Amino acid sequence: MGAPSNLKYTKDHEWIRVESGNVAYVGITDFAQGELGELVFIEVETVGDSLSAGDVFGTVEAVKTTAELFLPVSGKVLEFNPTLDESKGDDPGVINSDPYGEGWIIKMEVQNPDELNDLMSAGEYDALIG
Repeated sequence: MGAPSNLKYTKDHEWIRVESGNVAYVGITDFAQGELGELVFIEVETVGDSLSAGDVFGTVEAVKTTAELFLPVSGKVLEFNPTLDESKGDDPGVINSDPYGEGWIIKMEVQNPDELNDLMSAGEYDALIG
């Protein structure tokens, strides 16, 4: 699966999709979920926090490993996807099946839209994972 062209990407394999105004969704790429394998738990304890680009906003736990999640741009974490939340839907596997759609991890408010220019396009990301 090639990287969707409507998203921006980080070298750490997160994607960001800016929606209306400065609201954006963040998740991990298809490449990342494939490398991690079956996801069993997603933890985000930063809802309500304002973080800088590159700060850890959560973790993903797979059968064999745990990986940190890094915020692509500075902003405030508004929401953790309820489908992934253990106390609500608890279906982290949706990231494995739909990483760019229903598998989004957080909704955020972008504080500095210029930081989006520092991220990779789909073509640049595809070249990275080659």
